[in-house]
Amino acid sequence: MKDIEIKTEYIKLDAFLKWAEVACLGSEAKFLIQEEQVYVNNELETRRGRKLYKDDIVKVNSEEYKIV
Repeated sequence: MKDIEIKTEYIKLDAFLKWAEVACLGSEAKFLIQEEQVYVNNELETRRGRKLYKDDIVKVNSEEYKIV
């Protein structure tokens, strides 16, 4: 699991995928979400604008990222 630090109260899911370098472009982040490849706290997430807070865990494919 990789720790990803944010300096704000929250970050939106599509922005997080770019920040964590999972996706290079917003369109790539959108594709991952639409193709149901993204889980937040072990639940499938299909909303690009989902707000993520510290201690949330995002899983894409087999990689996990914890927001710190």
